[in-house]
Amino acid sequence: MSRESKVLSRILRHEPGLAGLELGPGGWVRIDALLSGMRRAGHRLSRAELERIVAGNDKRRFTISEDGRRIRAAQGHSVAVDLGLPPMVPPETLFHGTARASLDAIWAEGILPGRRRHVHLSPDIETARRVGQRHGRPVVLRVAAARMQAEGHVFWQADNGVWLTGPVAPAYLGY
Repeated sequence: MSRESKVLSRILRHEPGLAGLELGPGGWVRIDALLSGMRRAGHRLSRAELERIVAGNDKRRFTISEDGRRIRAAQGHSVAVDLGLPPMVPPETLFHGTARASLDAIWAEGILPGRRRHVHLSPDIETARRVGQRHGRPVVLRVAAARMQAEGHVFWQADNGVWLTGPVAPAYLGY
C-alpha cells in the first residue's frame, strides 16, 4: 500500500480530524474538502492521484459516490460511523483469517472487533487466508453465519464485499 493510500485510510477510517474533517452520514466526505484538508496537513494529492489510489487498491478500501463528489472508506472504521448499510442475510458460512498465534484467545473469547467497529469476515477461503497472512502463519476459521443470523446477529456487507458483524462467539467457529 502506498504512503498516500495509508494516509487516506488513516483519515477516512480512524482520524478524520487530521485533515480537519468530520465524517458525514454514511462515512462520506466531500472530495474537495478531503484534498484541501490533506494539503493543509502536508499531504499533497491531486484528484487524479486520488482516483488512481481508489481504482488501484486491491482491497477496494475506498468508495467514490455515484456523483463523483464524495468518498468514504468501505469498512474498517475505528471512529463511530453508521455506513448506512442495510442488514443482509449472509451466506451459510463466512471465513475469518487470523494468525495461528491468536487462536487461543479466539477459542476463549471469540472474534472481537478490537479497535474497529465490526468484526470483518471474508466471503471465501482464499481472501481469508490473505488476511491471516498479514498477521503471521495464517489459519482460516469457518463462521456459522447463517446460524448466527438466525439467532439474532445482524450482518452487513460493505461496498468491497467484506461482511461485517458484531463479536463472534466461539460456538459459531470451526475449521
